[in-house]
Amino acid sequence: MDRMSVPTLQNGAARRTLGRPRLTSPPEETGRRSVAPFHARDLLERMYAAAVAGSMPDAATAAAARALPRTAAPVRVIAMGKAAHGMAAAAVRALADAGRIVAGGVIVAPAAAPPPHPALAALAGDHPVPGARSLAAAAALGHAVGAVRADDQVLVLLSGGASSLVAAPVDGIAADELAWLYERLLGSGADIAAMNGVRKRFARWSGGRLALALHPAPVHCLVVSDVLGDDLAAIASGPCAPDPLTSVDVVARLCDLGLWAELPESFRHLLAGIATGRLPETPKASDAAFGRVTHDVIVSNAAAVRSAAARGRTLGVAHVRVEATPFAGEAADCGRRMAQALLADAAHAGDRPCGVVWGGEPTVTLGAQAADARGGRMQELALAAAQLLHDAGLAAARVTLLAAGTDGRDGPTDAAGAVVDGTTWRDITRAGRDPAADLAAHRSYPALDSVGALLRPGLTGTNVMDVVIGLVGPRG
Repeated sequence: MDRMSVPTLQNGAARRTLGRPRLTSPPEETGRRSVAPFHARDLLERMYAAAVAGSMPDAATAAAARALPRTAAPVRVIAMGKAAHGMAAAAVRALADAGRIVAGGVIVAPAAAPPPHPALAALAGDHPVPGARSLAAAAALGHAVGAVRADDQVLVLLSGGASSLVAAPVDGIAADELAWLYERLLGSGADIAAMNGVRKRFARWSGGRLALALHPAPVHCLVVSDVLGDDLAAIASGPCAPDPLTSVDVVARLCDLGLWAELPESFRHLLAGIATGRLPETPKASDAAFGRVTHDVIVSNAAAVRSAAARGRTLGVAHVRVEATPFAGEAADCGRRMAQALLADAAHAGDRPCGVVWGGEPTVTLGAQAADARGGRMQELALAAAQLLHDAGLAAARVTLLAAGTDGRDGPTDAAGAVVDGTTWRDITRAGRDPAADLAAHRSYPALDSVGALLRPGLTGTNVMDVVIGLVGPRG
């Protein structure tokens, strides 16, 4: 769903001041009021902020950098992804405290910022579809890699988003063809691991190729995981991890996703050349380069979920249940299941609020009705939940749900997600929209924007997938 066009900000309804009805207020026929009782939304936003704070990589990066093997070798820092700036700054401080010399390197993030050390270059890449900035970032990474000597120590700081931010095609593939593949994969309904398994094959620095280029220098990778199961080959398309897939596997995956028939000839030619041995495979686990690489996953989605639940308890939510199984699958289906679970909790809740926290990452499959799609997976999840809550009537009077990405940006929009309750669906209708048509056509952004439901924290500096937080208010 990240392929959707970037919306134009509207300074009216999108930034409406929310009303302040009591947490215990049932849905009222008041027209276009706030999408959730103020206190419920306030609690949820504080819990979301805690989830983000709990998954910030700064402290973990500094601790891991301090634990690096103590040598006199200069350190080269390569930071890529949505958390690149924070990770690089923390690493530079820790290295300085340890008396280590930062000899060079590069930082690539979604937005530009001054580098924390004069020896580091800092660039912004394109996300979620690579463009001219990603090509420039890939070239800058090549320059940084070319300066690495065998006796240097390399610190690679990885977080989600790097697959696109430094994406440049391998030889034989055009840049616009690579962008086409990224865009088609984003609308295919594939999860991040499946997508990265395909696109790493055609991207210059992915699928272990960065480790190959840095060999024989020792490489220490600190990783912020945005992938279920913390699969190192999938996170950021595994630039320093061996690629477990063969070219035959990639062909099968493209067929499963329905993309093989429309694949440009250059991709087919490349895959055929690898299958026949004319062109090399991506580096595998037996390659000597990986003997010089270590990986350490320092932050994952579990930290965000735990932090949100802990914050809810300190704010007076009597019981906060953490769902152990990460959510996945179609976003709309996830939203309906979560709303149903909250309705079940509401039927048995007592005089104090209770809550549920989920962590994971859903997908969205764009179909024929998606020509004017605008939104993201969390917005679609929230809109589907709003529909089920609306259909439940008074049973949903005490239920409010927040769905948001921890990176602060859901798809190519300015929103992280949304907050909805049992009145949201009705209020969208009163705002002059057809929410059912919007949901079917993946237009969650304008639907939720029309009633002030969107959540806009801005880019957060981390990326550990998504969180959904549900709140059931007390009886009243």
